[in-house]
Amino acid sequence: MIIKGVKGKLIKDSRGELTVEIFIRTNVGKFSSSAPNGKSKGKYEAKPYVKSINKDIESLEKLSDYFSDEHIEKFSDLRRIEDIVKGHIGANTLFALESAVLKAVSKEQKKEIWQLINPDAKSLPRLAGNSVGGGMHSLTAKKPDFQEFLLIPHSKSPKENQKTNLEAKEKIREFLKKKDSKFNDKKNDENAWMTALNEKEVLDILNELKIPAGIDVAASSFYKRKKYYYKNPPLDRNKEEQIMYLKNLIKNYNIFYIEDPFDEEDFESFAKLLKICPNSLIAGDDLTATNCKRVERAIEEKSINALIIKPNQNGSLIEVARVVEIAKNKGIKIIFSHRSGETKENILADLAFGFGADFIKCGITGKEREAKIDRLIEIEKKMRSVF
Repeated sequence: MIIKGVKGKLIKDSRGELTVEIFIRTNVGKFSSSAPNGKSKGKYEAKPYVKSINKDIESLEKLSDYFSDEHIEKFSDLRRIEDIVKGHIGANTLFALESAVLKAVSKEQKKEIWQLINPDAKSLPRLAGNSVGGGMHSLTAKKPDFQEFLLIPHSKSPKENQKTNLEAKEKIREFLKKKDSKFNDKKNDENAWMTALNEKEVLDILNELKIPAGIDVAASSFYKRKKYYYKNPPLDRNKEEQIMYLKNLIKNYNIFYIEDPFDEEDFESFAKLLKICPNSLIAGDDLTATNCKRVERAIEEKSINALIIKPNQNGSLIEVARVVEIAKNKGIKIIFSHRSGETKENILADLAFGFGADFIKCGITGKEREAKIDRLIEIEKKMRSVF
């Protein structure tokens, strides 16, 4: 496959904020892809743009002629693209560009995108759906301090899990109507229910559903001056108190998965919680930021047994492949994740399946999130027809 031209434009994500869409013209047709935006960002994420979206687009278009000298035939050939654009564009623009390139290569070779990563992929990731939201993703004055309350059904069938999560989300709505006098059917950035309840009250509701549950604490968002400052109800906890609080939540609510339970610099507290609760998945997101060095440190310090991968946190899909390899070699569970500001781009499903992710976080409802689930269901159908 040969790239004959590259263009970019501004589009809006699911929050109405600007992001980038990249278009490539090739010998096998025209292809495009877009990048999501994150609101809750770790300090170790790669910059989404070098200076701005417009500057990235301008830089990319100036480099357009250089791509025509490269023959792209396989996933590893993305390195050639990265060598050309290094230092000129940010992570969001690079992710959108490489995604469009993979679409073109898959078209030329009459393969699925995931087959370019691993033609032998067979295991579908379990869905992890955000059902109730708080933290930075919700706009209400009173809300849970934790950012996400996830439903993670047992089945590895995306179709079955989608049905389970849709039904459960509706049941949660009925519970919230009864228990939260301020509940008004409104949804947050990730299309999860917004509520004035605190984390324990939300977990009480989730316990009624008998579905494996998870939480994204996003603890860095309320950590300052060596304490965790909760607002609902107002109180503060030091590191040791935070560890004990989360330990009790995991035990009392049988929490299966907990993400970013401590500040993004606190590898030690992650490790302590994992040692106390080895049967739960303790996942790094802000801690690790899809960054090889951060992931290696987290593994070395035994801080995590699960890892969030957000491709646009890094931008380079070659580096994403390295992160996955590092984690898998140490038995770390992999979770590919959407962002709070999403687009209808569905390549996340192919990446999650191709890289053998154990889970995929892509919401429950909303057209941008359903696009990823629909693509997984499509992959599931094709896999069943083959096997």
